[in-house]
Amino acid sequence: MRGHWHGWRESMPSCWDRCGIAVRQAQIHLTVIRARAELVRARTALVNAARGLVKSYGQRLPECGTQQVNRELAAGLHAELREVLEPLLKEVESLNERIQEYEVRMEKIAKENYPHVELLKQVKGVGTQIALTYVLTLDDPHRFPKSREVGCFLGLRPGRRDSGESQPQMRISKEGDRYLRTMLVQGAHYILGPIGEDSDLRRWGLKLAARGGKNAKKRAIVAVARKLAVLLHRLWVSGEVYEPLRNSQKAMRAAA
Repeated sequence: MRGHWHGWRESMPSCWDRCGIAVRQAQIHLTVIRARAELVRARTALVNAARGLVKSYGQRLPECGTQQVNRELAAGLHAELREVLEPLLKEVESLNERIQEYEVRMEKIAKENYPHVELLKQVKGVGTQIALTYVLTLDDPHRFPKSREVGCFLGLRPGRRDSGESQPQMRISKEGDRYLRTMLVQGAHYILGPIGEDSDLRRWGLKLAARGGKNAKKRAIVAVARKLAVLLHRLWVSGEVYEPLRNSQKAMRAAA
C-alpha cells in the first residue's frame, strides 16, 4: 500500500507539470492576441492624430481604412505639412507591418493548436481573432452545462428590475472577460451591418432593432452578441455544421 501511494505521489508532479505547461501556453497565445490589439489601438490613435492635424490646416487626408494609411496619402498636401507628417505616417506603416505579423502568428497558433476554431469560424463575422479569443478564454466548453450560461458568464445578459406590473430591462452586468465581450460585440456589428450574411441571427437582431425606441439598435447589438456567444458554444460542443437559416427553413417547411 505504501509503495502504491509512493508511486502515485511520484506521478503527480509530471501531471501538474503538463497542466502547467498547457496553461502557460494558453496565456502566451492570449498575449499574442492582446498585443495585436494594443498595436491596433496605437495605430488608430496615430491615424486620428494625423487626420486631425491635417484638418487644422483646412486640408484632408483621403478616406480609407486604417490598414491602408501610408505616406502616399500625404502626396496632395503642401510640402511643409507633408514633411512634418511623414514620420508619423511612417510609424503607421510600421504598425501595419507588425499587426500583419501578429495576424499570421494567430493563424498559425489556431491551425496548430486549436482545431475547434474552424468550427466557430463557420459563422460569418467570426474570424480567427474572435474564435481564438473565445476558445482560449473559455478554455473548456464543458464547464458550462448549458450553452446559454455563456452569455451570463461574459456579462452580456441584461438584468431586470421589478416595478409593479412592469419589468424594465436594465444594463448588462459587464462581468467576465471584457476583451472577449468586446470581440463578440464587434462580431454582432458585422452580423447586423450592411454586408452581414442572411441568417436567423441577423433576422432576429434586425427585428429587435426595428422595434424603435431609445437605444433600440444598441440593445439589438448586445442581444446578438449574447446569442452569438451561445451559438459558438453550441458549435464547439456539438461539432455540427452551421446552418445560418435553419430555423427559418424549418418554419417554411412547417407552413408549406
